[in-house]
Amino acid sequence: MAVPKKLKKALIIGVSGQDGAYLAKLLLEKGYTVYGTSRDHEVSSFANLVRLGIRDRVKTMSMVTSDFRSVLTALQRAEADEVYNLAGQTSVGMSFDYPVETFDSILIGTMNLLECLRLFRHPGRFYNAGSSEVFGNTKKPATEATPFHPRSPYAAAKAAAHYAVANYREAYGLFACTGILFNHESPLRPARFVTQKIVSTAVRIANGSKEKLTLGRMDIRRDWGWAPEYVDAMWRMLQQAKPDDYVVATGEEHSLQQFVAETFRQLGLDWRKHVVSDPMLFRPSDIQRSCGNASKARRKLGFKTKRGFKKIISDLIQQDQIRQ
Repeated sequence: MAVPKKLKKALIIGVSGQDGAYLAKLLLEKGYTVYGTSRDHEVSSFANLVRLGIRDRVKTMSMVTSDFRSVLTALQRAEADEVYNLAGQTSVGMSFDYPVETFDSILIGTMNLLECLRLFRHPGRFYNAGSSEVFGNTKKPATEATPFHPRSPYAAAKAAAHYAVANYREAYGLFACTGILFNHESPLRPARFVTQKIVSTAVRIANGSKEKLTLGRMDIRRDWGWAPEYVDAMWRMLQQAKPDDYVVATGEEHSLQQFVAETFRQLGLDWRKHVVSDPMLFRPSDIQRSCGNASKARRKLGFKTKRGFKKIISDLIQQDQIRQ
């Protein structure tokens, strides 16, 4: 008689965010039992889980990553085979106003998780959400070997967390990986993110609004991908025989002005009639160019992006039109 295959369990820290929700959906489709945390699960709406139709299938609990006991309790309760750390302050712009809070939520939160895994010999494999912001300006598409040059408190905190994960992997033998993800968008992005701001405002203008879209610098260039594809790369990292870090990117870059122009073009509008640039929105230090080389992820993980730049924008527009 065949022995039934044990179903895997995953703990997603920060399940209410864009990446957490898409990752939960992916893992449920693969047959996992999924646990997810937020700061207070009893009052959180978990709106993204609701939008994806999976709220009742995710077992939620409270966790504050800066509180060691809170982290330990969640890890012991879930007894997960895979632990995904997607929590922490997510806004680069906001990090300039709240640098200490940013470091606390990103670095201290990651350290608490690593320490719990180490001290209590937790067998789960650990994924840490890194960020392309650690590279600063990229003269050519960045690889895993590209030196870090963080240009914001957010990027500095992500760089520190990246090195902490690598240290625990090498010093203590933890199966711990960092995914260095470049920009990745979806309809679940919060309104404060510039791509969501652009699309939502453009759709309202196309529907008759007389407002103007106000932005900061428009000459910056970014590598934009599709979030549901990127969470698949996260999962693939934890299925490997050995832990390692990986860049996840499309390898293509476009300026913010190109993003704006293409959004308005798809809506039948000339962006120059509706957009203004306000120097008050410029950041103290900004990245002019950010692009990644994901050849290692393609080679070792079998990861490959599918949605191109124009398709990403059209999908964002379509979903925003449905909401409005």
